[in-house]
Amino acid sequence: MSAFSLLERLGRRPAGAWCRTALARGTGLQEVVDSIERQLGRCGPADLALVFASASFASDLPRLLPLLQQRLRAEHWLGCLGGGVVGTGSDAIPHELEQEPALSVTLLHLPGAHVHPFVLDGTNLPDLDGPADPWQLQVGAAGSGFHSMLLLVDPTCQAINDLINGLDYAYPDAVKVGGLAAAHSAPHGSLLSGSEVRQGAVGCLLSGAWGLDPVVAQGCKPIGPVLEVEQAQRNVVLQVSEGQRRSSPVAALQAILSGLSPQEREQVRHSLFLGVGQSSFSLEHRDAEPAFLVRNLIGVDPRNGAVAVGERMRVGQQVQFQLRDGQASQAELCQLLDAQAERQSEPLAALLFACLGRGEGLHGHADGDVTPCRERFAQVPIAGAFCQGEIGPVAGSTHLHGYTASWGFVVPRS
Repeated sequence: MSAFSLLERLGRRPAGAWCRTALARGTGLQEVVDSIERQLGRCGPADLALVFASASFASDLPRLLPLLQQRLRAEHWLGCLGGGVVGTGSDAIPHELEQEPALSVTLLHLPGAHVHPFVLDGTNLPDLDGPADPWQLQVGAAGSGFHSMLLLVDPTCQAINDLINGLDYAYPDAVKVGGLAAAHSAPHGSLLSGSEVRQGAVGCLLSGAWGLDPVVAQGCKPIGPVLEVEQAQRNVVLQVSEGQRRSSPVAALQAILSGLSPQEREQVRHSLFLGVGQSSFSLEHRDAEPAFLVRNLIGVDPRNGAVAVGERMRVGQQVQFQLRDGQASQAELCQLLDAQAERQSEPLAALLFACLGRGEGLHGHADGDVTPCRERFAQVPIAGAFCQGEIGPVAGSTHLHGYTASWGFVVPRS
């Protein structure tokens, strides 16, 4: 990127905005909090503090926010435990810390933005078939004017998909990015909000001058043709078609295998997924290329060649088999980040919610997701967590994903 282009993009930011980040490694809570304070210095007050702690600090979680709030100033506090953390330290280089205790803290000052925090207990959710008002009442905000939502969910929440669908229903204009926090054995939740540890779900709505641009990298490559579901029962696909030819899903896959390389055929044994088209039922998009939501294949019936999918299936949906590997994941992520870099607004920060199944195990090296981002946004700090599920939009609706990197770029809104 040219210096002129960068200056042009920076010039589009509202004046006075800033982001300060810190990343600390260490086994003792006091040790990492002291390190965070040294790195951040006396900045502030911030509008929003984002705190991500590795699950090794689960037993100390009730002490974390009070300690930080003695040292740092922010109006709103939000965060969670992660299976690992993502952060940018004093060296200004972002890192993914998967297998070590660490703490990541980000302070954001967003002039012209309104931050509305909320807490949902995850029980007694309003009816999805009723009006949106009860959902908005639980969140404590009317449905109009909000363009972004950061959403963190406790792993003990019993109705995660209903919760996500309900928030989509109540706030259809707000893009939603976040993740499912790490599980642990301590007698409290995994979420941080205000000065307390919470269960259920926490988050914040954003309106005004700053918001989130979502980038969802599912990390798969398609194999074989796009098929159409001809027969389905709940989450089981019984028959698919390609043109006039009908077959069981397993028979369709066997036909695809003959055209794969030996390496791809080996990957089918342990890295096969199904992409479920998300635009098939929209008349205005009926002839458009479908956006696929990648879902697990959870079982095969050898008697009839049917497959069970981690998603409710419907007749008429388009599907396509998918393979997941590090190379495909890297290629998709780079393509999506290139598109984000073409926008005329330089991000103030980037938030990453990455699956526990990504990281070094998928990419074969450390920092596999943050490095491509830094190559395109050299000055943008990155923070986040490794999650048990990632929240982000596909084809205009919000979903809970697996094996995905869900990004939220903090950008000025026109």
